[in-house]
Parts: sequence; structure tokens; C-alpha cells
Amino acid sequence: MDLIFEQLNSGGCQTYLVASPKTGEAWLVDPVLCSVDKYIKMLDEKKLKLTKVIDTHTHADHLSAGAKLKDLTNCAYVMHQLGQPREITDRLNPDSELKLNGTTVKVLYTPGHTRDSFCLVFPDRIITGDALFLDDGGAGRADLPGGDPGEHWESLQHIMELPEQLVVYPGHEYRNRRPSSLAEQKTRNPFLKPRTQSEYVKFVEELKLGPAEWMKEVLKANCACTRDANAVKIPEGISACEVQGTLSAGACSADVPYIHSHELKEMIDTGRNPVLLDVREQRELTDVLGHLPGIIHIPVGSISERHSEIEHLKASEIISICKMGGRAKTAAKILSEAGFKNVKILTGGMNEWNELGLPVKRHL
Repeated sequence: MDLIFEQLNSGGCQTYLVASPKTGEAWLVDPVLCSVDKYIKMLDEKKLKLTKVIDTHTHADHLSAGAKLKDLTNCAYVMHQLGQPREITDRLNPDSELKLNGTTVKVLYTPGHTRDSFCLVFPDRIITGDALFLDDGGAGRADLPGGDPGEHWESLQHIMELPEQLVVYPGHEYRNRRPSSLAEQKTRNPFLKPRTQSEYVKFVEELKLGPAEWMKEVLKANCACTRDANAVKIPEGISACEVQGTLSAGACSADVPYIHSHELKEMIDTGRNPVLLDVREQRELTDVLGHLPGIIHIPVGSISERHSEIEHLKASEIISICKMGGRAKTAAKILSEAGFKNVKILTGGMNEWNELGLPVKRHL
């Protein structure tokens, strides 16, 4: 591959320079806002012209430099067609191809971490964004707004179908792991272990944690295309986008029981009336799966900050509910750690409840 290819950042967020030594055309993939001056200086020193800034997804752990670099260089700001930042100039389809100095770069749509995630597939390497990390770093969390572990499993299957000699360059690296081939990742990375989709979802349920409130603020700032590197206070020194990046030891060890949909239905019908805590996003309450009547709604990402709102229900039986059970388990563990002693997780979430034909509401 006759291209310049460099990883530019010293921290956990990886930014890639891809450039043509022949034409001077350059791309920056996943640039961070606090390093804009460094990027501009580097481009000038290398006599490169920035033509594209590419974000592999809407970021939740750092502020994107996309919009500011567009301002400064008049480059294109490129994302997937489902990308939410308001100033995207070029939107990619799942079958899009990009070209640089005669090299074809294929776009591989890989939702799961976010709805707009994609990888860039070069002839000899792949930039995976947060769809896949290295070795025991696993993969990006699927519990952020727009994340879906089932879709993430499907995306990983597509990645594993690629040529095994491709070298994996992830969107984050927190432990100084070295890029290696997809073949090596299949033996080292626990997220690439052969599993059915349901087995994978269960595996992820045992590991993940809902997003901290600051991550939602980062998402908002990136969607608004902030130019202010201090727009959100971002914690330092945590592997925020890895599955266990913000998981506390207490939350990880909490043992929370499950309840099946038919058992919950019987409880409700016989007047036991447990507290129904739905931890999905607001928009999910009115989608095709609907919600149970009488729920209390606190998104999983807000549980740590807002569990005081249900402090008066600490002695009550609480059923934690989400789409498939993963976020519900996260919320239940956080509540258990906070002293709620009678919390259960709805097995299979609203998916199973609907499969059994049990009653739901689809309006608030």
C-alpha cells in the first residue's frame, strides 16, 4: 500500500493519518478536538493538504475535531449516513468506497457500538473504530445510546469474514497493545470467540456498564459539532469505551436474581405490584416493543446519579427492565451496590415479554 499511515495520539484515543506521498492528499480518521493545533502543524511540516476528516462513529468519550478542522482547512467532514453531527458534508453508504492515490478503501458498516459505526478496510489493514479493539481489550461497549449487542455480534461476524492477514488498527488502545492481524485477533480477542448471537449477548451482559452521564454530554456536544475543547469535562485515565471501562468492582461482583416474563405477569395479576423500573432510552418506550404500564423510567446511564429518586422504594421489590436484559442487569447491579436489597432482572427484557404476547403500552 503506497500510502503514509501513522497513528498520531499518545493517549487512549487513536487518530490515524492516511496520506498520499505522491499527491499530498491527506485524511485524518477520528481526530480529537484538543489536538487540532498539533494536527495542523504536522500537516504543514509534511506539506500535506487535508481533504477529509473521517469519524468512524459519533464519539462518546472524546470531542471530535471534525467540524473545527473543516473550518480551518475546508476539508470534507465524512461520516456514515446515520451519523448525527449536524455539519457532516459527506455521508457514506454501507457499500461506499473511498480512493486515495489509487488505493481503494472499502466502507464496512458495523453497528452495535453505535448505529453509525463503520470500519475502513484497506488492502492490508482495517481501521475498526470502536467495533473491535485489540486482544483482551475486546470491543467497544454496546450499552451506549444507540448501542445494540445483537447488532454488534452481526458486525463482528462480518469482520471475521474478511481476509485474515488484515492488520487491525482500533479506535482506542489503553494498554499499549500492538496492532496485529485479524487471524491473531481471532485467537487472542475474547469477543471473537465462536458464539451464537444469543450466547454473545449473554456474554456481554456479564461485562458491561451503562454510560456515565458525562458520556451522554459528550455525545450531545459532538452532535452539535462543538469547537470548544472544554465543552465537557471528560475524566482522565479510564478506558471509557472498553466494555468494562467504568465498571466498579462492587457492581461487577453483585449477584442479582432474574425473573421470567410469565412470573412477572402473575405477580402483577395477583396484586403484588412490584416497582417496574425501565432503564431504556426515552425513545424506546414508544417503539414497537412498547413498555409495561406503570413503569418508572430512569435510563441506565443515569442510574448512578439518580437512584436517590427511588430511595423511598428501597424496601420494595424492584424489577429492572430493558430490551434484552443487558442494561437491566447493569442497572440492577448498580442499585444492589447502592443498598437496594430486592432487585430482580427481567429475563429477555421486552423482547421476551412481547414474544409471549403479554400486554404493553406504546404511548406515554
